[in-house]
Amino acid sequence: MRLIFMGSPDFSVPALHGLIKAGHEVVAVYTQPPRPAGRGKALRRQPVHEAADALSIPVRTPEKLRHNEEELAFFQGLNADAAIVAAYGLILPEAILNAPRLGCLNIHASLLPRWRGASPIQSAIRAGDAESGVCIMQMDKGLDTGAVILSEATPITATDTAGSLHDRLAEIGARLVVHALTEQPTPIPQDDSRSCYAPRLERKDGQIDWNRSAVEIERQVRAFIPWPGSYTLLEGQTYRIGAVTLPDEAETAALIASAPAPGTVLDDRLTIACGTGCLRIDRIQKPGRAMMDRDAFLRGTKLTKGMRLD
Repeated sequence: MRLIFMGSPDFSVPALHGLIKAGHEVVAVYTQPPRPAGRGKALRRQPVHEAADALSIPVRTPEKLRHNEEELAFFQGLNADAAIVAAYGLILPEAILNAPRLGCLNIHASLLPRWRGASPIQSAIRAGDAESGVCIMQMDKGLDTGAVILSEATPITATDTAGSLHDRLAEIGARLVVHALTEQPTPIPQDDSRSCYAPRLERKDGQIDWNRSAVEIERQVRAFIPWPGSYTLLEGQTYRIGAVTLPDEAETAALIASAPAPGTVLDDRLTIACGTGCLRIDRIQKPGRAMMDRDAFLRGTKLTKGMRLD
């Protein structure tokens, strides 16, 4: 088929490669413009931009598509059979959605309608979902509300982070979109009553609320790896948390028998009281230093029983 591909981050790259490998003609790639990144804030191209260049596919980087008549005319002039969208980052106006012969198909990293929105992977882990997956969706003008063409589930393990689940879902999405184009099954409308919203995340969302249960905090830490990360405050300084574990029931009962305030350091092993239960910090990063394991951290930082984290 004659396709337009629209994507930006690493998640999108396997799908682009998969479509090319399957023999489809990708006539143009749309991606977000280069953005400042790193310490020097030099402009950095999106991963999809780099991949498209390596494949010698023309790249378009409009700042917006809404009220952009010039870009709409160009898009329509491509005469595409379909547009494949994977974490592109711009809202597609209705004229763009309707331009390809088969419309626009979205690779969405959730078992719709479970998580609609910008952070479905993080939201699934944080909520304690047993599984996640990918849906190939026929896009409409709503937010992830279109009919589902194909879907595939994958379990969320007790050790999954957003990073590990992201990589798995990206590979599933690449395979599934090729099948969707080949098989063209009948789309199935979503049940809107079962939908949840996965909001766009910011760095400030990573601050740990020690009033929450230990189980919820442990899920947050995994859900926010690699981004936006989780952190806590100690004496006004920010400490990033890279990994935590939950003590067993007997140890937990002994440690919280005195009903310590949430955020209290309970022992010399970085065990912290939570709103319900407690957890143990396994990896932590002090300001200006690299992430380190608990023992290395405690050799250089005095964090005594009874101190409080915010």
